[in-house]
Amino acid sequence: MTVSPAEDRVRADVAALLGCDPATIGPDDDLLDLGLDSVRIMSLVERWRADGAPDLNFPDLAEEPVLRRWAELLRDAR
Repeated sequence: MTVSPAEDRVRADVAALLGCDPATIGPDDDLLDLGLDSVRIMSLVERWRADGAPDLNFPDLAEEPVLRRWAELLRDAR
């Protein structure tokens, strides 16, 4: 299975916020169930906007808090 650079980036950033090993986050895991909250999601939005995804927004991420979907959104927002 091929993992996109966007998926690697999302996985690494989420793992850093949760203080866990990136390998423990699956592509279809619900990131809220893993402990991510709205404050942390906003910090990711701000980080990714500053890093070249200016159209990314909180409601899009909150609607489907799954790594695979966030990677698609991040890739499409660039």
